[in-house]
Amino acid sequence: MSKEVEDHRIHNRSGNLPFAAIVERRLSRRSVMCGGLGLAAATMLGGFGWPGTSRAADGAARAPLSLGFASLAPRMTDAVVVPEGYVAQVLIPWGTPLVSGMAQWHPELDPTPGFQAASTGMHHDGMYHFALDASDRSDDFLLVLNHEYLDQSALWAARGGPTNAKQGARPLDEARTEINAHGVCVVRVRRDEQGHWAPVLDDPRNRRITTATPMLLAGPLRGSLHAVTAYSPQGTQARGTNNNCACGYTPWGTYLTCEENWPEIFINRAEQEPDQLRLGLAESRSIYGWETVEGGVDGEFERFDNTPRGDDPRADYRNEARTYGYVVEIDPYDPERAIYKRTALGRFRHEGCWPGKLVAGQPVVFYTGHDARNEYIYKFVSRAPWDPSDANRPGEHYDRQAIGAKYMDHGTLYVARFDEDGSGEWLPLAEDTPVPGQGRTLGEIYGDLARIIVNTCDAADLLGATPMDRPEWGTVDPSSGEVYMSLTNNSKRTEADSAASFTQEGESIGTPGVGYATAPVNAANPRPDNDHGQVIRWLERDGEPERFDWEIFVFGAAPGETADNRSGLDDANAFASPDGLWYDQRGEGEGILWIQTDNGIDKGRDNAVAEMVNDQVLAIVPGALSRREGAASVVDPSNQAELKRFAIVPNQAEVTGIFATPDRTALFINVQHPGNWPAYDSDDATLAPSAQVRPRSSTVVIQRRDGGRIGEA
Repeated sequence: MSKEVEDHRIHNRSGNLPFAAIVERRLSRRSVMCGGLGLAAATMLGGFGWPGTSRAADGAARAPLSLGFASLAPRMTDAVVVPEGYVAQVLIPWGTPLVSGMAQWHPELDPTPGFQAASTGMHHDGMYHFALDASDRSDDFLLVLNHEYLDQSALWAARGGPTNAKQGARPLDEARTEINAHGVCVVRVRRDEQGHWAPVLDDPRNRRITTATPMLLAGPLRGSLHAVTAYSPQGTQARGTNNNCACGYTPWGTYLTCEENWPEIFINRAEQEPDQLRLGLAESRSIYGWETVEGGVDGEFERFDNTPRGDDPRADYRNEARTYGYVVEIDPYDPERAIYKRTALGRFRHEGCWPGKLVAGQPVVFYTGHDARNEYIYKFVSRAPWDPSDANRPGEHYDRQAIGAKYMDHGTLYVARFDEDGSGEWLPLAEDTPVPGQGRTLGEIYGDLARIIVNTCDAADLLGATPMDRPEWGTVDPSSGEVYMSLTNNSKRTEADSAASFTQEGESIGTPGVGYATAPVNAANPRPDNDHGQVIRWLERDGEPERFDWEIFVFGAAPGETADNRSGLDDANAFASPDGLWYDQRGEGEGILWIQTDNGIDKGRDNAVAEMVNDQVLAIVPGALSRREGAASVVDPSNQAELKRFAIVPNQAEVTGIFATPDRTALFINVQHPGNWPAYDSDDATLAPSAQVRPRSSTVVIQRRDGGRIGEA
């Protein structure tokens, strides 16, 4: 998340016991814990594996996978840094055409709406790959990626910056260009025999999806009064997707893009509704001022102003923002197929959406987090059990969105409560769920499921969910079902036993539209003014779908023997603000956990990590770790050397988005908002420019010179 779109206001003013307080109280009782887990929890979490070993299919013990590179020393430079024996290539930076015959990007380019609609957008973020056929080739596939937000200074560098950025009416073509720079890109990419990657221009599946692309609402919100607008009087349609941060994918072959900081593009000058207050709509000018544009067709700019104009919602756009804040499902194979906003998965500032362990005959599960300080972690459980015949069939043409409707439009959304003893409970956001202390159900308070979804955050407040330190990316070990999630940081986390404070001058969490302003530490978020963040993991209990057991996997920190450095990190692996995560399965019971960070000085961070190393990619093999009784986290001073720094990105950039090709010979990452990178006339990502360049976010492909598997010996 960039400093340009990060909303530092706290919108959760609830009084629920925060995760940091829960962790702190739990850590004070660690003498009775075993390896980061209570004895009972450790028994139930058998899927966490044996210390220092893994198991073959026949049950025989074997040495676990080990990392085959030396941890990088800290660096701060205008280039990507990779280990010895590796290369890194710039691929599809901002402004790369998707079709032939277009003008090529150049340093003096003044983009138009048409150029931006047919080329890669700005600020690459979450991404995933999709096989073209059953062969699942590693050198030719569809790449789908998000474009989270704008750098207006870079976008409009040729004209000296945007017109009327802070006051006055924005020009129509500038606004359309900015709208087209957001969203999603689908592009076929291919590797040649020399190991060089390039987009396949004119592939019929290449396309852009922007903040102007027509979409359909699905799930509880569809057809409700909460979604009625002048654009869609029946409440069934939406227009565009925005601030697409992390992502996800489905086992039936669709891409999930997630809407994070979308409230910043809307305003409501009148008295705001509770959901608008809770999520943070502006009262005057929006972040880009699109609502000020004069002209346009079919309310294309008027829709960003949610101020009611009368009694009839069909005559204005008071509900336009209620068509945002969702997980959006896209079929990457079929440009003609409708795009759906799957509203059953909740409405908030979604970071990403990740599938859980898939078991035939069991429900399909997705995990998602609300990326804001003192917000919550959620999961969605489908009503329909998984049918393996619904698995993706690359190369075949069929309705994947119908399968999506089967699993994502009907089910139960839950919010997490983390308890001090290392257990946790999923609290259902359902109409028949009793609200503690009120003698009423959520259905009696909100009237119907659609309104619960519109007010997901307030409903979660009422159930006593645990406020977290900015839940960002998640990932799942597909063999064990262990779920990892990054908690990036939280400057609004206060000392143990301090009183929570609330937004909107509220007095309690029970007030509609009120969230946490500050919250005391708890077991899973144990550090006040948490500047470094942590990664947690949990495992669902067999036979108890609403219960889980959790532990802290690793604490971010600066090196040194300080109370804050609970995992014992040193110069070779110190990190802060964990963000992107990916569990890279390398065989039965084996895998690499990749951790990406978002901790740059450009974010205003003043911690020691930001002053010693740029944002980075780290790797660790969870199965190689031993557990030490009484340790604060799984990674501790006795085993922290297993965590290694694999890549460092350029000055002022964050690193985000990650996957590897099926054969694990290429690792794809995204470099977002660099200050002076990439170099002109070269796609060598490790080359620093010789002078100031017009910066471009880009995908980077990391490969071994010998063609071997990434990360391994």
